[in-house]
Amino acid sequence: MEPRDDIDRCFEFIIEIEKLKAVARRTKPIGLDRYENSAEHSWQIALLATILAKHSEDAIDLEKVIKMLLIHDLGEIEADDVFFFDEAGRAAAREAELRGIRSLFAILPEDTATELEALWLEFDGGDSPEARFARAVDRVMPILQNINNGRQSWIENGVTREQVLTKTAYIADGSSVVWESIAEKITLAFETDGS
Repeated sequence: MEPRDDIDRCFEFIIEIEKLKAVARRTKPIGLDRYENSAEHSWQIALLATILAKHSEDAIDLEKVIKMLLIHDLGEIEADDVFFFDEAGRAAAREAELRGIRSLFAILPEDTATELEALWLEFDGGDSPEARFARAVDRVMPILQNINNGRQSWIENGVTREQVLTKTAYIADGSSVVWESIAEKITLAFETDGS
């Protein structure tokens, strides 16, 4: 493939993923009266991973983690965002997300597409140190937003403290010290208003 063709395919891909900016999530940015989009979320957790990397449970390749976090939600362009606590919806969305990322990555040069799909699948499986840390960071951000927004999405969706603590305990697989801190903050957020 000619370098210009390669570059043009990269440009086509990057324009196509603009659509991620239109995928609304269930959590509002702190202090704003609108829901965040998945592109904002991906950017923010990539930065969060960068600053929390030294607290990873295992040695990690930070560049790999950042790549995972930047692509992990691209399948939502086709499948839409599914609320974290919606088990049935999340199971159904996985296949649509996989189809979506394969369609998106097919735009790219083959070597890049192969690399990114492998990273997406690794993140989805959660088995490597990088995937465990990336998945932990992915979950920490919405928790921090809820804690600092009066539990906005948890209240809107009837989510209890026990649900949050139980479903997010896997954060410890990526970083036990981050989990200890965030679990304490979750408990305090629910105790503050007596819920």
